[in-house]
Amino acid sequence: MTIRILIADDEALLRMAFSTVLEAQPDMTPVGEAADGDQAVRLARELSPDVVLMDVRMPGTDGIEATRQVVRACPRTRVLILTTFDLDDYAFAGLRAGASGFLLKNTRPEELLTAIRDVAAGDAVVSPRITRRLLESFRPHLPDGTRAERDKRLSRLSAREREVLVQVGRGLSNTEIAATLHLAEATVKSHLGRILPKLELRDRIQAVIFAYESRLVHPS
Repeated sequence: MTIRILIADDEALLRMAFSTVLEAQPDMTPVGEAADGDQAVRLARELSPDVVLMDVRMPGTDGIEATRQVVRACPRTRVLILTTFDLDDYAFAGLRAGASGFLLKNTRPEELLTAIRDVAAGDAVVSPRITRRLLESFRPHLPDGTRAERDKRLSRLSAREREVLVQVGRGLSNTEIAATLHLAEATVKSHLGRILPKLELRDRIQAVIFAYESRLVHPS
């Protein structure tokens, strides 16, 4: 499977650099470039990419609002936010807008490529620190439906799937969950692959939020 990627950044040299790195990968292909948020939204609708690399600071519609519009218009497209600034506010706003990941632009190329593959596969790329702070700061405002609805969805999970969900909610990676529950990492991925559709969730970030809102995990 080839991952189709839209690059959204107002700096032409950065778009060229990202495109060069992506074109060198056998499983990735850049399908378009956008110089601002409005263009990113329009191209996302036209091209239906698997992943959008989205800059935060762009003229006109910024990356956060563009992310919100892309996620709403293209449910299957994942957004990976790239920014020069390591600020929680950007991470929080991007994740609340529906992004599946948050990376700095000075991330090493191999880390960026891994992040793109993870996001395309339905995973999320966010550090546990950001995940915890996101939930502690914004948990009262996160839309998640009624308690009865959550309980109904939780009842669809097996005991092991619920255990995996708890660890996801604590911000653990698949490798860490495997070690904690004494499972193979592939087994953890299989469990997560069943958990998301059972709970009607989009990705790992929504699973973390659901775990908190269901009181399976509590902010530290």
